[in-house]
Amino acid sequence: MEKLTCDRETAEWRKSSWSGPDGGNCVEVAELGGGRRGVRDSKQVAQPVLVFPAAEWRAFVGGLKVRRIGC
Repeated sequence: MEKLTCDRETAEWRKSSWSGPDGGNCVEVAELGGGRRGVRDSKQVAQPVLVFPAAEWRAFVGGLKVRRIGC
């Protein structure tokens, strides 16, 4: 667990391009060690981070792309 904590604290968090400029619901994503991705609320950075293994993150992003194209 110590490695994950270190990854979280040193990660470069970037705001989702879907987050609006009005300061509303903002999601941030960071690359963590081992291909994992962390997801957090930008207004609650001290709260727990959702961590996705690499394969699950690829499936999630792939699903978003399919939904976006299909709209």
